[in-house]
Amino acid sequence: MPTLTIRHVTTYHYRRPVAFGEHRMMLRPRDDDHQKVLETAIEITPEPIRLTWTRDGFDNHVAIARFAGRAAELRFASTIRLKQAPGGFRTDDIEGFARVHPFAYAAQDRSGLAPFMAPMCRDPRLARWAAGFLRGDGSADTRALLLDMTRTIHRTFRHVARHQHGTQGPMRTLALGSGSCRDLAVLMIAALRSLGIAARFVSGYLNLPDDDDRLTGGNTHAWVQAYVPGP
Repeated sequence: MPTLTIRHVTTYHYRRPVAFGEHRMMLRPRDDDHQKVLETAIEITPEPIRLTWTRDGFDNHVAIARFAGRAAELRFASTIRLKQAPGGFRTDDIEGFARVHPFAYAAQDRSGLAPFMAPMCRDPRLARWAAGFLRGDGSADTRALLLDMTRTIHRTFRHVARHQHGTQGPMRTLALGSGSCRDLAVLMIAALRSLGIAARFVSGYLNLPDDDDRLTGGNTHAWVQAYVPGP
């Protein structure tokens, strides 16, 4: 596994000293079979009067900072070292019954997956767009479906930097043919859920050694995780 170091700095500047409310940060990556966090450190200026760590309902690590006093600048600097060996996605990684869509999730999985299957958009135009990745009889090779949708979004939608708060709806992304990475992720999540595939929004960092941060604005990124039963 290669070792990576992530340096994330966010700085807020104010015209005059202000008081700060509670800040919640999710900067620590998740541990899984393909990724192991080795070390984490966070520096906050001005120093908070209290910094605690907890986990939310999705098992994300959350740092909570509380402040006293006022300042004209607030800075968060996070450094993380981890080992990572991304796994591929092969047909053999999918249970036999789920290799062809549509398939039914096992009864014991449905309650946990329910939040990630809830429809995000009931517009029939989105359903038609998603159905375009299926065969005439409504079926599809599950792996091919996921890859085709990913590649189609990458190929046919224009990626733009959008600094407004939140995400734009999937129908607006379809209409514009463009969006930020988080907008395109929301489009794919909504499309997959319309097909009965559990999907969720995730965020993190791209490891692109040859990129130019001055042009790309950094390596933060948002993408989709879809759940397919594995052996």
